[in-house]
Amino acid sequence: MTDLSKIPSPCYVLDLASLENNLRVIDSVRERSGAEIIVALKACAMWRIFPLLARHSDGATASSLAEARLVREEYGRRAHTYAPVYTDRDFGQIMELSDHITFNSLGQWERFAPQAILRGISCGLRINPGYSPVETDLYNPCVPGSRLGIPPEQLKELPAGVEGLHFHVLCESGPEHLERALEAVERNFGRFLDRIAWLNMGGGHLMTREGYDCDRLVAVLRAFRERHPGLRLILEPGSAFTWRTGFLVSTVEDVVENGGVRTAMLDVSFACHMPDCLEMPYKPAIAGAHDPREGERRWRMGGNSCLAGDFCGDWAFDREPRVGDRIVFEDMIHYTMVKTTMFNGVHHPAIAVAHPDGSLEVVREFGYEDFRRRMS
Repeated sequence: MTDLSKIPSPCYVLDLASLENNLRVIDSVRERSGAEIIVALKACAMWRIFPLLARHSDGATASSLAEARLVREEYGRRAHTYAPVYTDRDFGQIMELSDHITFNSLGQWERFAPQAILRGISCGLRINPGYSPVETDLYNPCVPGSRLGIPPEQLKELPAGVEGLHFHVLCESGPEHLERALEAVERNFGRFLDRIAWLNMGGGHLMTREGYDCDRLVAVLRAFRERHPGLRLILEPGSAFTWRTGFLVSTVEDVVENGGVRTAMLDVSFACHMPDCLEMPYKPAIAGAHDPREGERRWRMGGNSCLAGDFCGDWAFDREPRVGDRIVFEDMIHYTMVKTTMFNGVHHPAIAVAHPDGSLEVVREFGYEDFRRRMS
């Protein structure tokens, strides 16, 4: 790990060597399966690394006008774009920046698709196959009453001009879950598969996670292609590209104790800088810490916003934290920087790249003007 004393606090640090390891795994799946793998910006829009990602992917997917513009300007190509809702205000620009556009509903298709088709853009529909392995409702697009995707009973016929179908039902999932999702797609929408040019299988394919069975993923994709020859298969993982590629460095600024609960007060916020820890919720790994065993002193980590629930825990430490110590949260590159806020005006972490030669490059720092410009 890079010398922590050289890293400003707080700071997100992307480890370039770890990213390159992930890209080798993704390249292997691309080559062996014949599927296209595109980057989902929703997980990490750190455009500083787009030139590298572009060499190891087949494009990028956007979920908004801003993301589509970032793909065009920093990735160097047009986006595969899907958004739950398009607006008259944005759609003209989205067409200029996209070569694939997916629509969430038949209503949106009827409203916007004709003009996109006239421009030669490949257009598709998001379907809801009714299966998802995701247990947390906040992240499950197939919960009853979901607003995402067209359910089977509503898609009686394929509208003229539809070139592709798109589903997204996974989240940090394995190849066995994709296999079940494809079974649901074939069961509920199989009659359309010989009438389209591409099938986008969305994200959630965590192929760079330790223990993930990439051979099985390749086999699932190859078997599906054999059943549906000529169909372009597209995967758009987000987390898989930057999984375990970096960390968030913070500093203990105070230690407080109340009712037997000892809290290390940090210069970062779970609410502002690690929101998934509270939304999912989940407890992130900390370097030099572990789950408390019986009899060990427990530590809670406290965020620096005034939100009462801005804390997470508990951990036990190999060495008791003291004021001035660095606390390093692991795996903090995906779904962190893209979801931060400046609630309370708390200091936003800097962004840095750790190079394989041990050097550190701080690529972005934030200050008062960034906070002020977000306000009116």
